[in-house]
Formats: sequence, C-alpha cells, structure tokens
Amino acid sequence: MVTTKRPADCCEPPLSVEPLPAAERDELVAVLRALGEPMRLEIFRLIAAQETPLCVCDVVERFPLQQPTISHHLRVLREAQLVTASRRGKWAYYSPNSKGLAVLSEAAAVLTPARLAVAR
Repeated sequence: MVTTKRPADCCEPPLSVEPLPAAERDELVAVLRALGEPMRLEIFRLIAAQETPLCVCDVVERFPLQQPTISHHLRVLREAQLVTASRRGKWAYYSPNSKGLAVLSEAAAVLTPARLAVAR
C-alpha cells in the first residue's frame, strides 16, 4: 500500500486495519454479493426463518417470479454457502447453511473491528 506524508497540521491519523486474509475476504464478499440482490435477500430471509427445511414449491409460491428465476437465486445462495438443499422425491428442500450463518454473524466484527472493541 502506497502512502503519502500527512500534513503536520492535519487531524489525527486513522486507526490501522489489517487486511483480511484472502480466503476470509473472498468468503465474505461471496456472501455479501449473494445477499446484494433484494429478492435473493428476501428468499434467504424466508428460508432462514424456518425451523424445518422449506420446499422449493413454497418459495416459488411466495414470490412474484417464475420458477427458473427462483432456481437461479437459490443456486446463487447455495454457491455462497448460505443455504443447503436436500432432495425428497422430485422436490428440493432448503435450509440455512450453518457456515453461511457464521460468516454473517462474524461480518459486523470483521467490518467494524475498532467500533466493536470500544463498545465491549
């Protein structure tokens, strides 16, 4: 990272923040990118709110989108490891993925480390 000299009469320098390890950064970016589409966020929220796996037919019924579009959104959520799918006959059932939920839970600490340290 290239830096230039700060003027002596300027404000206090900002706190230093270490870059995230590449794997952790890429995982967080994938999760945030997956949730960056409004309808996909709502699909994820619906799935995450359930106590048992949710049938894809219930997802399709709930949103004003065609089945292929719902399938695309669910694939993106699976690839970001936010949801898992299991098959029961011809139907797919979706559940929140604990790995993706952990990434979301840790996101606030990763994005605002200094503020959280002060609040504790």
